[in-house]
Amino acid sequence: MDRTSLGAAVTARGLGVAGPRGRTFHDVDVAAAPGDLVAVRGPSGSGRTCLLLTLTGRMRPTAGTAEVGGLPLPRRMAAVRRITALAQVAGVCEPEGALSVAEHIRERVLLCRRFTGGPRALFRPPAGAAERADAALAAVGLDPDALPAGPRTLARDLDRPASLRLSLALALIGGPRLIAVDDADLKLDPAERADAWALLRSVAASGPTVLAVCAEAPEDADAVVTTVPAHGKETADAFAEAGRA
Repeated sequence: MDRTSLGAAVTARGLGVAGPRGRTFHDVDVAAAPGDLVAVRGPSGSGRTCLLLTLTGRMRPTAGTAEVGGLPLPRRMAAVRRITALAQVAGVCEPEGALSVAEHIRERVLLCRRFTGGPRALFRPPAGAAERADAALAAVGLDPDALPAGPRTLARDLDRPASLRLSLALALIGGPRLIAVDDADLKLDPAERADAWALLRSVAASGPTVLAVCAEAPEDADAVVTTVPAHGKETADAFAEAGRA
């Protein structure tokens, strides 16, 4: 099976979100093929994160049109959520500092079983769960045994590159067709930034389409989407709503 059958195409025209405080982002166009690596660049406060939430079915657009994997937004938001995953979105989806790497992996496997197999799935032997987790960790190059405290290493003790790898592994466990990654290059030095983009390129090459928020887009991105500051701003209410989706 090639990446075209695994990834989700993303199209948007004139996409925007506005609320009581004004526009969060507006007039965004996206054209991405399955398995593409898409860089979402723009200054802080320009709606980059809200664009990710919108294209993964966690935030309702108020202008324009969009489709993810052939599913129109906002009409099929729930269906879009089932085929997408978020990685390191602060306030919505990020590793919990007090939990260990092993606990994060175990929790994500159980959550995936809960939403794909119903409540009773939690009480059945987790057939194949270990293999799925191992495959996700291998795909992002994260070896829990090599961490300072092994699998018991707390998320808050991970450096930024390792935290990114953990976030991506957790996203991959559910087998998404699209992964949206926030702040992919935040607080990384040039070498770490190059490694992060190589990692995201590798994940995209394995199948899922990858949308990655950044301050500076890499030259080898398949597509670049630019957001510009609007009159509104990303609000706590918007993120709280996305977290409930």
